[in-house]
Amino acid sequence: MGCCGSKEHLPPRAEEKDQWQQQQHRRSSSVNGAGFAEFSLSELKSATNNFSSDSIVSESGEKAPNVVYKGRLESHRWIAVKKFTRIAWPDPKQFAEAAKEVGKLRHKRLANLIGYCCDGDDRLLVAEFMPNETLAKHLFHWENQTPEWAMRLRVALYIAEALDYCSQEGRPLYHDLNAYRVLFDENGDPRLSCFGLMKNSRDGKSYSTNLAYTPPEYLRNGRVTQESVVFSFGTVLLDLLSGKHIPPTHALDMIRGKNILLLMDSHLEGNFSTEEATGVFDLASKCLQYEPRDRPKTNDLVSTLAPLQTKNDVPSHVMLGITTREEKKPATPPHHPLSPMGDACSRMDLTAIHQFLVMQHYKDDEGTNELSFQEWTQQMRDMLDARKRGDFAFRDKEFKTAIDCYSQFIDVGTMISPTVHARRSLCYLMCDQADAALRDAMQAQCIYPDWSTAFYMQAVALAKLDMHKDAADMLNEAAILEEKKSRSGKGS
Repeated sequence: MGCCGSKEHLPPRAEEKDQWQQQQHRRSSSVNGAGFAEFSLSELKSATNNFSSDSIVSESGEKAPNVVYKGRLESHRWIAVKKFTRIAWPDPKQFAEAAKEVGKLRHKRLANLIGYCCDGDDRLLVAEFMPNETLAKHLFHWENQTPEWAMRLRVALYIAEALDYCSQEGRPLYHDLNAYRVLFDENGDPRLSCFGLMKNSRDGKSYSTNLAYTPPEYLRNGRVTQESVVFSFGTVLLDLLSGKHIPPTHALDMIRGKNILLLMDSHLEGNFSTEEATGVFDLASKCLQYEPRDRPKTNDLVSTLAPLQTKNDVPSHVMLGITTREEKKPATPPHHPLSPMGDACSRMDLTAIHQFLVMQHYKDDEGTNELSFQEWTQQMRDMLDARKRGDFAFRDKEFKTAIDCYSQFIDVGTMISPTVHARRSLCYLMCDQADAALRDAMQAQCIYPDWSTAFYMQAVALAKLDMHKDAADMLNEAAILEEKKSRSGKGS
């Protein structure tokens, strides 16, 4: 299928998958969008001006145990690079595995992780860069205006949604959640930093803030649980309500004493609903309960905060008082004509994409799995039969059935097929499951790193998730890959 059919770029056999993936050429800094990649140290040095102190954006500057730098790749994409101390993650395998797990997460409420670097003693994480400062800066160190009440409610909801998404995806632990972990993107929308999804060290502390703000169970046993994260979310709610960093015990005493209005940020006087504020205080009080079992779940946070939202039609950048791009522009067309697949993806025409995938069949899987007689087991026959049933369902647009059949094929794992992942990705899109569609498209890229179809499918999924800038970047990267293949004569 698609425009990049070359056997030498495909894995030779299923049992050699790991070895094959390690031998693949590292993707260069021209990689854009939401794909996950291993970066070279030289790329990140170039992006950050050799880790210049002028590029540091972490709050404590060079004094921080793990410094965060602002950088710019050769593709002109801005990134945030977190550099760990040499002793933080001594085992490069453990660091890489942890980074890859976090890199699977993709959500519009997260500042997503897009790569990592393990080089000698260096351990670095690479994330999307958020240009409009932290919640701490907007609440505690503002210059022109403090965030209005409706914006504070939005921040609370969006971060709750981010935590709930991570929990649903099996990553419920977030380390050292505080106002410095909440970032604002180019549109002024709040996002949760992905860096908190990994510990500052393999076996190190999970909390770097004042112990007065640390969950009580962490002080007892040094363990972070999902309930600990909810406690920390409660401290962020207090920050939003008060505009100050108030120790939870002091705040709870005032809440119990019905002195709620004394806790409210004086800059909001006359500009907030007492009923809404009381609801947020009640939620904060529940989050800060001493016993972890008495705290709400992340989905409870979302269900409590969602009905409190106001000014839903007002963009975040307006409420924050920041300048932003004029308007969201459509994907920037590449400097060469798009292929039929590229054109369909740019228009988000799922029907045309389906026709394309049906016509191309499994051309790009040729040579992927050449099985010996010994490998041809009943299990293999059953697996291929599942794929065949999936193909019939896919052709007939029975997308839920196709998902089930392709999942049977994938779960066995004896054979790997980028085409199956691309097809299942489209099925998920047809069923309004954009998150799952994005994961499948990313897996297709993992199997076949230079396959334009994998990038095109990611572009469509990202657009469905309202991550339009990433979608535009991914669409252009796919077009570039097609042009390279065309020039090299290896198919297009």
